[in-house]
Amino acid sequence: MKRLSTLILSLLAIATAHADEVQVAVAANFTGPMQVISVLFERDTGHKANLSFGATGKFYAQITNGAPFEVFLAADNKTPAKLLKEGHAVAGTAFTYAIGTLVLWSADAKLVDAKGEVLKKGGFKHLSLANPKTAPYGTAGLQVMNKLGVADSIKPLIVQGENISQTHQFISTGAAELGFVAYSQVIKNGAIGSGSGWIVPANLYDPIRQNAVILDKGKDKPAAVALMNYLKGEKAQAVIKSFGYELR
Repeated sequence: MKRLSTLILSLLAIATAHADEVQVAVAANFTGPMQVISVLFERDTGHKANLSFGATGKFYAQITNGAPFEVFLAADNKTPAKLLKEGHAVAGTAFTYAIGTLVLWSADAKLVDAKGEVLKKGGFKHLSLANPKTAPYGTAGLQVMNKLGVADSIKPLIVQGENISQTHQFISTGAAELGFVAYSQVIKNGAIGSGSGWIVPANLYDPIRQNAVILDKGKDKPAAVALMNYLKGEKAQAVIKSFGYELR
């Protein structure tokens, strides 16, 4: 019995020795699915993903100024490509882990109609939008308003969020009656769970191809490679799809 206990402890020590941690910068829209995936990842691999959430543009600034991130899950494909070009990421590691969907959403169950006509009809005092300079979903929302010809009339009403999480917070607390958020933030059982919303047709904004990449600081990290592989696996992809994202 004593020998068995010693053997078990030895095996646990070996497993712990091989376990690794990875510092991950995650676009705010992917908060929900990544929190789920990180738990599965640690359970299945023994590696731990330490997550930080925020706006893609702000993460770019932090990474180029030496922030200790090792993997970056961006809300677009342009920022990882730029980091690769500038030598801040590992060549050949970038891939599209999700394609995002934009939603015009309100906490008021009666405000947003199924075709988004509320943008033209008005009747609201504030609309929340993530900062288009740093948040790809904010850029997409601005593209929608421009294509519908309502940008000029709505711009004075915009309450700008630092990222898509703050944008959702402004809407859910009533600081803005409606706004553009990620479908992943409001989906429940395959549909918009509360309030009212319009799933914006994809032809009204550029595709939100969200790319992941191993950063220069993570090039020799086993957990970084393991996480990238895990994101491509069936378990992670099932989680991603359940939050309303399309897969590549």
